[in-house]
Amino acid sequence: MPNYRRLRVPGATYFFTVHLAERGGTALTERIDCLRQAYRTTAVEQPIWCKAMVVLPDHLHAVWTLPPGDSDFSNRWRKIKARFSHASGLTGVQTASMVRKGELGLWQRRFWEHMIRDPDEERRAVTFVHADPVRHGLVQQITDWPFSTLHRDLRTAVRGSPTLHSMA
Repeated sequence: MPNYRRLRVPGATYFFTVHLAERGGTALTERIDCLRQAYRTTAVEQPIWCKAMVVLPDHLHAVWTLPPGDSDFSNRWRKIKARFSHASGLTGVQTASMVRKGELGLWQRRFWEHMIRDPDEERRAVTFVHADPVRHGLVQQITDWPFSTLHRDLRTAVRGSPTLHSMA
């Protein structure tokens, strides 16, 4: 079994990419209300300062800052993924191992994470998050994609400031 190393720094800011198991699927945007509720419930239990998030049909990107003394992003993603899977009623292809572990096969088991090291890197990550729907050819302008914290930032006119519990 691979030994995945994650840099866990309490209170740090991280960039994440989380994928559905089925590339090209559309569950995340079709069931956005389930995803939002899974996120909200998890963020109440374990706070998240969401600096940016975008939800695409088969994956999402997020830039989060965790509270001081807290580096448990893995458990947050585990809860969000499980809650979304159960609320949506969707399943994917399940291996015997997944069945034993109670996994529904909807999500890729792992996620990608990168610790943000400075303000310039954070700005680049937030820009990447907001621009991803354009890169994927889903819209022409970043403001046309409805599942993005860009709209939150435009409403509050406090671009880039951390917001507790908020999501696209």
